Amino acid sequence: MIESLMVWLSQLHDPEGLKHLIVSGGVILLMVIVFSETGLLIGFFLPGDSLLFLAGALCSVNLLDPSTPPPLDFTLTTIALVIAAILGNTVNYWLGRWAGETVWDRPDGRFIKRRYLEEAHAFYEKWGAVSLVLTRYVPIARTFVPFVAGVSRMRFAIYTLWNIVGALLWVPVLMAVGYWLGQIPFVQRNLETIVLGVIIISILPMMIGGGIRWRRMRRQASQRVEPGRTDGP
Repeated sequence: MIESLMVWLSQLHDPEGLKHLIVSGGVILLMVIVFSETGLLIGFFLPGDSLLFLAGALCSVNLLDPSTPPPLDFTLTTIALVIAAILGNTVNYWLGRWAGETVWDRPDGRFIKRRYLEEAHAFYEKWGAVSLVLTRYVPIARTFVPFVAGVSRMRFAIYTLWNIVGALLWVPVLMAVGYWLGQIPFVQRNLETIVLGVIIISILPMMIGGGIRWRRMRRQASQRVEPGRTDGP
């Protein structure tokens, strides 16, 4: 059982294995993966961008056997995955809202203080729309941002609006890119490299943001040290 699970998990991050999973599991499996990645915190490791790209490609050509019809229908698959992405974010929001209730009501602790939650709430009221849309393209972040939005009590009506907008700007776009590129023989022959490129591009914002934060923290640390620095006795 454990060995089968490990094989299945390894297939999720291997383009060749992912192709077989999509073809065998169809739209239902795609919906489960998209919902789990966007709706459950434990789903942060699941493929998102590469999955949508491959699904789009499999709507234009059967990558396992080009002589047979495509295994997926573009319109049906796109609509199903948009719904899964919206529902996933909605569930994730309410999980955060539920978890946040106990945090908001408890006295200030050493690490969690009410003012932190109030600051987070103010941030999501002002920038929540941008966060929800942009982080759709950022692995891991698209799993945790909806949860934090719920914890911070972002207004659900505003959240829902931008949840839908984000899903519509994420699923159809990557599906369409995969659909178009999937028809090109060069892409079919070098699919593993193309998928790897999609993954790298998707994690670039997170890597750049992490680098910027690291440099800022080093600069702040050096500024704190400088005033008390002594060069000699």
